[in-house]
Amino acid sequence: MPRPTDRVDQAAELARDIAPDIGVVLLTHYPDVETLDTLRPGDTNLPAARAVNRAVALEMLEAGVEVLVQRADRAAFRRWMAGRDDTPANRFGWIDRGRLLRGAAASDVLGLEQASASARPNFGRPPGPVADRLLDAFADEDTAEFDALVQQLMAAGRTDVLDLAVRKRSEREGDEAGDELNWVLLVAAEGAAIGPSGWAELVALPVALSAGDLPDGADLGQGLIESGALADTEDVRLLPGWRSPDALAALSFGAVRRVLLDLVDGKPPRDLPPGDTDDLAQHGFGVLIGLRIDWDIPIWEQIADAGGLPEQPDEAADETPEEARRAARFDQWRGSVFQDSQGCVPLDLVAFSQTANEIADFLAEAGEQTGGLETIREFVARCRGAAEGGDVVCHPQVIADALDLAVYTEAGLFIDSLTIRASKLPAPPGEMAPLIAAFVRVVQERPGH
Repeated sequence: MPRPTDRVDQAAELARDIAPDIGVVLLTHYPDVETLDTLRPGDTNLPAARAVNRAVALEMLEAGVEVLVQRADRAAFRRWMAGRDDTPANRFGWIDRGRLLRGAAASDVLGLEQASASARPNFGRPPGPVADRLLDAFADEDTAEFDALVQQLMAAGRTDVLDLAVRKRSEREGDEAGDELNWVLLVAAEGAAIGPSGWAELVALPVALSAGDLPDGADLGQGLIESGALADTEDVRLLPGWRSPDALAALSFGAVRRVLLDLVDGKPPRDLPPGDTDDLAQHGFGVLIGLRIDWDIPIWEQIADAGGLPEQPDEAADETPEEARRAARFDQWRGSVFQDSQGCVPLDLVAFSQTANEIADFLAEAGEQTGGLETIREFVARCRGAAEGGDVVCHPQVIADALDLAVYTEAGLFIDSLTIRASKLPAPPGEMAPLIAAFVRVVQERPGH
């Protein structure tokens, strides 16, 4: 067994090696020997454990890594282990998510003198010089400098500099180039090194709506969270109100960052537009917005046990069994939503900036797979127009090898009909009603009969 001084030196050396590769690390403080022995059976050298924490924290702080600290709690730890195998991986994976300490509070627990807070960058009042510096970093593809500067400007509330950079690029290289930079800034605005775990981001759940009443957003979001489709390292909190995709697309990157900050602080987002029921019905999609807190953070106990950082998974590798299980649970949940809501289809949970792309991909895939379904949707839209905004219903009938659709007003006034051959449909004509019900109310009998 290494001597305490060797153990501290080895920990400090390992911390120096990995610090350049991480932005945050979690240390566990042990209040007494009994707690140390509970979490790490057989280790009763409390002074050495605390000395290791101090050495690691000093190395990390010197390298600019944020140090989070959790106080070990035997009761909370035992609740975490209940139902889990008693393995080092499970023991070292415990995170007391609700009570992490950072900054001065973390330093105090570790017994470190609080380092003087680094001064925030002073960008000066005129936005022009900093905007030029930002554009130079973007043009040079210096990702590290560009990303750091963008986050510093957003943290300082200097969206005037970012707005100016977009305008300057548009003037110099054209509107398309300005739009490109605006998009990059929007993506940067939706996530930041903030929140209880050190990283939080905005997410969106687009839903293809049926012609009936909107499902309850709170119930739908809670159902997703309880479905088992999310990873253990994801803490997702969805707002209950529905939003229009078009209204969300109109938000500036400054507004997106303010929404993120409000959600992290537990406040109602001031910049989120209210849901517009008419707009949702017209476009056929509603969006639930929320916050995702990433708990996949480096834990020193795991790093020390493995002798370094774990290998990053190969993005090109096959789906893992756990990923397959989560995907199956998501599909089961999506199917239950479709049945319970009479045709609503949740899309994937995506980053806020990917909302429009997710909807476009869904429509493109639906177009490839469903053949004449888009023709039916367009037909129903024309009938709605002919009804001058009034509600319409659809009466489907199977005639030989074709599907005949007749659209009426709710009062029974015939508007138009459409016949589509079975070869153009995504399902047999007799099984098309649930698909059609996704965007218009289907009736078994003609209104008035």
